Amino acid sequence: MPGHDIAPWAWIPIVLWAAFAQTIRNATQRTLVARVGTLAATLVRFLYGLPFALAWLVLVHLITASPWRLPPIDAAYLGWLLLGACAQLVATALLLTAMKQRNFIIGVTFSKTEVLQVGIFGTVMLQELPTLVSGVAMVVATIGVVLLSLPKKAGPGALAWNGSAAGFGLASGACFALSAVGYRGAALELAPTLPWLVGAWNVALAQGLQSLLLGGWIAWRQPGTLQAIAQAWRPSLLAGMMGALASIGWLTATALRPAADVRTLGLVEVFFSYLVSRQFFQERMSPREIAGLVLVLAGVLAAGASM
Repeated sequence: MPGHDIAPWAWIPIVLWAAFAQTIRNATQRTLVARVGTLAATLVRFLYGLPFALAWLVLVHLITASPWRLPPIDAAYLGWLLLGACAQLVATALLLTAMKQRNFIIGVTFSKTEVLQVGIFGTVMLQELPTLVSGVAMVVATIGVVLLSLPKKAGPGALAWNGSAAGFGLASGACFALSAVGYRGAALELAPTLPWLVGAWNVALAQGLQSLLLGGWIAWRQPGTLQAIAQAWRPSLLAGMMGALASIGWLTATALRPAADVRTLGLVEVFFSYLVSRQFFQERMSPREIAGLVLVLAGVLAAGASM
């Protein structure tokens, strides 16, 4: 693992890995919703992922020979981290709910409206204005998202944005956008710390907080659910591991690059979700959805070229 000299393109493979890991996590969590419920499936992603996040933190410290101490946790850092962690927690629950309403890829797609939102939030809250190329990539990819969200059986121009899946998906996208900006803000507070350490600490602290908040709520309101989570430990372990690996990638990338660029390139997850949808859930896409997928990939390629 390199020191401070990190290649300017390093964020690209990190994001691609994060998107792939998140696709596996989403698919696994979807199967858990019917078994343990939405909130419990949301907790699984953080609680079972925490050991992997802590293991990564230890590994990064060993490889970089960095001092074993907490990052400077001042009010600004804590505020950004709380925003990122809480928004991510809510976004995950909303995404799982959206995936229950329509098929797997469409549930993921609605959440990807976050791209334009993260550009707006990043500009307002962090003063990180996207470049022209990044802006075009975001718009093109979002048009693709809109095409993907159109119903297969509807008249021209009839949007599928008026159902409960749309509401949950759009709200999920907004929360994911706020989460990305929160984690980016937390990373900027730790500069010039190594991005690897920034990502590792942010993931470990965020997942600890998320496990405590949601786990405490479930223990108070639905104590029997914890037993169900324990019994479903095999799929839960996979969901937690892939969720932690995805978060490590996202948060490391946001330490290297503005959140808008990271989330635009992260739309490659839609393509990965399409493959999962076809191979595992036997769900087929219409020609219009395929056209939308092509636009999303065009936006992804433009985002990668904007470095």
